[in-house]
Amino acid sequence: MGTSFSIKISAFPDNIPQKQLKLQIDSVLNDVNQRMSTYLENSEISRFNRSQSIEWQHSSEDLTRVLLEAKKVSDLTQGAFDVTVGPLVNLWGFGPDPRIYKAPEKDIIEQRLNQIGYKKLLIAKELKKIKKIVPDLYIDLSALAKGYAVDKVAELLETHGFLNYLVEIGGELRLKGKNINGNPWRIGIEKPVANGRLIQKILPVTDISMATSGDYRNYFEDDGVRFSHTIDPRTGQPIAHKLASVTIFAKTTIEADAIATAIMVLGPQEGFDFAEKYKIAAYFLIKTDDDFKEQSTLAFKNLFKVKQ
Repeated sequence: MGTSFSIKISAFPDNIPQKQLKLQIDSVLNDVNQRMSTYLENSEISRFNRSQSIEWQHSSEDLTRVLLEAKKVSDLTQGAFDVTVGPLVNLWGFGPDPRIYKAPEKDIIEQRLNQIGYKKLLIAKELKKIKKIVPDLYIDLSALAKGYAVDKVAELLETHGFLNYLVEIGGELRLKGKNINGNPWRIGIEKPVANGRLIQKILPVTDISMATSGDYRNYFEDDGVRFSHTIDPRTGQPIAHKLASVTIFAKTTIEADAIATAIMVLGPQEGFDFAEKYKIAAYFLIKTDDDFKEQSTLAFKNLFKVKQ
């Protein structure tokens, strides 16, 4: 997945060999990668992307589950979240294609906009089949595959009876129970600055998943204009608002991952209104002239007992 992962378990029973568990975890992660990575030519999603067929094609249970979750968030956000945005991400130089550092021409952006659209992907849940409406449809699951992998590893741990753990992949987390000191896990939310690693806030977290989306690390500049890696599928342009990062807390990591990306597209006002409407626990960091302004939803305040 092009990133690191870490797993912390508070108490490790003697009857479960650590080497055996590590092999099982590696197997889960490799399996998700082989199904959902656009960086692997022989992955399930890469084969589907290369296919020009508009007939129904078999989809694994994992891929079907992820695509259904993606469709749910796309419907809720009216297309602000869209896993078919890949051609635009690649056009702007943020995908698996060779990196570019120049804004593309407007007519090419318009052409790519006509290629995308989550409604051009059909999903037959029970049959585990998927279908393109247009031959060139391309799916990129980078906005929620890491979250799904976190959930899969957590499910594996729970089948072994682990009740106190932290699973993290590329900054997306799922936490259960308590840390080694018998307290809730303490998680730091980064200050969204491009240089260095600073902590904005530390929270006691347990029995929940969380994911952060931001535009402060992956970007380029062209003629003095900063272009974020987060592309708005509705316009074909990188986001240009003041929301620096948003952290979402949800039951599953795939949900937190997808919603964080969606709200990053929606921006500080539309995104906040969306989170309040659907009672999402969300923590926003918004750029000001000289620092960042914190904003959080009612669900976040209730979750962390923050004074209203």
